[in-house]
Amino acid sequence: MNRERMEDKRNLVLVYAAAFLRSASIGLLGVVLAVYLSRIGFSPSAIGALLASGLVGNAAATAAVSRFGDRFGRRRVLLICAFVSSCGGLALAFANSVTTLIPLAFVCMLNGMGTDRSAGFTVEQAIIPSLVSDRTRTWALSWYNVALDTSGALGALSGALPIAIHTWSGVDVLTAYRWVFLSYTVLNLAAAMLYLLLDGRVESSTQRKAGPVVVSSTTRHIVRRIAALFALDAAGGGFLADALLAYWFFHRFGVNEKTLGLLFFIVRLLNGLSHLGAAWLARRIGLLRTMVFTHLPSSVFLLLVPFAPSFSIAAVLLLLREAVVEMDVPTRQSYVAAVVEPHERVYASGVTNLTRTGAWAVTASIAGELMQHLAFSAPLLFGGGMKIAYDLLLYRSFVHIKPPEERQVETHLRPAVRPVP
Repeated sequence: MNRERMEDKRNLVLVYAAAFLRSASIGLLGVVLAVYLSRIGFSPSAIGALLASGLVGNAAATAAVSRFGDRFGRRRVLLICAFVSSCGGLALAFANSVTTLIPLAFVCMLNGMGTDRSAGFTVEQAIIPSLVSDRTRTWALSWYNVALDTSGALGALSGALPIAIHTWSGVDVLTAYRWVFLSYTVLNLAAAMLYLLLDGRVESSTQRKAGPVVVSSTTRHIVRRIAALFALDAAGGGFLADALLAYWFFHRFGVNEKTLGLLFFIVRLLNGLSHLGAAWLARRIGLLRTMVFTHLPSSVFLLLVPFAPSFSIAAVLLLLREAVVEMDVPTRQSYVAAVVEPHERVYASGVTNLTRTGAWAVTASIAGELMQHLAFSAPLLFGGGMKIAYDLLLYRSFVHIKPPEERQVETHLRPAVRPVP
């Protein structure tokens, strides 16, 4: 038993470390991608189309993982995803036309959201709960998201590298961007190397037995309902990709990549700290209440950002939002893992992440059009409103469905009923 626990801890550390590297690359891309594309002549509509293409690529990969991931092998899926993602840096470094980059964004699953929602992320969400107990599941996922957001913060801070390289070395800015995109490739290849070290304990029991993955009708019903609501939330988030927010600040207030890198570095640090607060709060008020009661005020802060008269006020409002907006992430992951059987977790994670990524792709493509033809701040307003609707509907629909650890607490606290004499 002690040996199995040590193996589980080793696998957990490897998953955290690989996710750290991947998220750093995504955090970097979230800050520099749209600004770089605007520098090489892409219109807002073309930028939105490329972001959407990358998200559709992520959605396609997530769909495949949801359907075949356990049968194919979780380690193998993670390795392939990391290698294909690494090719995205090469695409950005050596291609610069719309007709070339948009299809390559799809194939290489380029993620300009700034937040990791890849197919690898889906598989890792299924692996982590299987390596820990129900009582520590939310904490394990919280630390996982701390790793993601801390590395995302460092990646965002690295968004200042193009200007720094240009200043220090004297090369032109576009050449500096090429070096930055090559570093994106290196980070993903390093993650692939870590996945090679995982052992068979990360695989599902059905995969080890080479049998089919059977998902109950009850699970399918729950997952479809919650996925529909997650799609609404993600559709609001598609209007708010880090790349588009960075582009909004870049054009609205004239801030450069160095300032944007620092801003999104702080954003990711706040996100990371909030995950630990989420685990603490969830133990006291429950997973669902933590998801809703922290996410709702964050959307209010977001709706105020477009009305800010200066960069400093807009930045403060954004940071207030980011201090609480991610508290629903580990709790959401833990909740989904808790209400299904262990062998159904890749399916549940895959479906919920697929609907999120697909919704992101749709609204990310629309966001550029809204910016160009309706109002420059329209995506922020649409995004905030949709997220508020999601919070209210989620609470109403799932308040009665509790995870095992919360049902156990309620049973323990319920007073004994004495027989009537």
